[in-house]
Amino acid sequence: MKRYETYAQEIADLIKTKALRPGERLPSVRQASKSRKISPATVFAAYYLLEARGLVQTRARSGYYVNATRQPMQAEPGTAVISAQSTEVAISELVFEVLESTRQGDVVPLGSAFPSPALFPLDKLARSLTPAMRQLAPQRMVEDLTLGNERLRRQINLRYAMNSTAVELDEIVITHGAMEALNLCLQVLTRPGDVVAVESPTFYSALQALERLNLRAVEVATHPREGVDLDSLAQVLVQHPVKACWFMTSFQNPLGSLMPEHRKQALVELLASHKVPLIEDDVYGELYFGLRRPLPAKAFDRQGLVLHCSSFSKCLAPGYRVGWVAAGRYAQQVQRLKLMTTLSTAIPSQLAISDYLQGGHFERHLRQLRQTLEAQQAWALNVIEANFPPGTRVTRPEGGYFLWLELPAHVDALQLHRLAAAQNISIAPGHLFSADRRFGNCLRINYGYPGDARMEKALATLGQLASRL
Repeated sequence: MKRYETYAQEIADLIKTKALRPGERLPSVRQASKSRKISPATVFAAYYLLEARGLVQTRARSGYYVNATRQPMQAEPGTAVISAQSTEVAISELVFEVLESTRQGDVVPLGSAFPSPALFPLDKLARSLTPAMRQLAPQRMVEDLTLGNERLRRQINLRYAMNSTAVELDEIVITHGAMEALNLCLQVLTRPGDVVAVESPTFYSALQALERLNLRAVEVATHPREGVDLDSLAQVLVQHPVKACWFMTSFQNPLGSLMPEHRKQALVELLASHKVPLIEDDVYGELYFGLRRPLPAKAFDRQGLVLHCSSFSKCLAPGYRVGWVAAGRYAQQVQRLKLMTTLSTAIPSQLAISDYLQGGHFERHLRQLRQTLEAQQAWALNVIEANFPPGTRVTRPEGGYFLWLELPAHVDALQLHRLAAAQNISIAPGHLFSADRRFGNCLRINYGYPGDARMEKALATLGQLASRL
């Protein structure tokens, strides 16, 4: 990090731990410059960054103060109590029933798994497409089969290096979105009847993938802020013949949890000691609200047991369906399975994204996207505080665009879904996120639709419906 980012992070940590309280004055620029032995320009840059994140505010002729704006006061959900039994998965019919309404244009998409398409530079990507195709040498059409476009893979490899993660170029396989990457990994690592460890709650598409392949799920207790509980996982690994784990270590869907980096390292070491591979689903890693991207678990992998999957769908190019996997020791098996199934990812989409990345626009876009989503989260938390029933608990993720709500115990989220659907509001009830449908009073909310005038009314209406239940 640059010096101003380091200083800003220190102030942010003091605010987070309440060592600096709302309304408290920050050191003056002169004081901070003298005590830290940094230039006034560096201090100003740090304070501007903190102000952009909404953590501090400036007062004319007075200085910088910790933002005293009223914060939502709901408690956060706790870790669910999990049965350590493996379970057959049969979730797809419920998923199809609940999510059918999210495709309709007049429905307010609080239950959608995707952020607003208006957040992405689709026009610039489109302009990258034509010149990239014109410059494509005919032989590349064949050479780029299976592994994917070499220039795009090099750009992805560079982003790994920039994030202190060692990945070999030849282990990167471009896929048809992250879901193909995840499914290829699952098929390489398992056979029908095998046991796969997943978070609890977990993303319903992971459960659908297990169901399709006739695999059994064993759920691992997961903290809404810090992710997978390592003691619970250690117990699962002793009790069950786990063939693979499928975890989201950064901004998990639906919780938004972020495993601290020392816990990610401990996770990798624990799995390595049992020789169990990790399928790391990291599609939200770029959507962090802090000053740097969290390291993935892949950064701590020394044995090639972490298969790191991601895509551009959630951060740049929804609909282009370009993802990838850095598959470690399983790279050749993934390549061969890709060759046997879908053969290649669409070349025009790869070239458009590669051209866009080459133009140097990506970081600027990401900064704006993160700031927008962070502001949207603060807005959504305030609306929830004002309208949802007493006893509601809600997460406060440090990235992504989901909130996980735990409603009072007597509220049935599936019934709430049906009432909301009657008013053209979609939600994702907690039943979808567990093999045994245990989260019956929970729901996931998508706040990634800034500028949609319907969102506030819909979220308030949802809170009122929950109150009636």
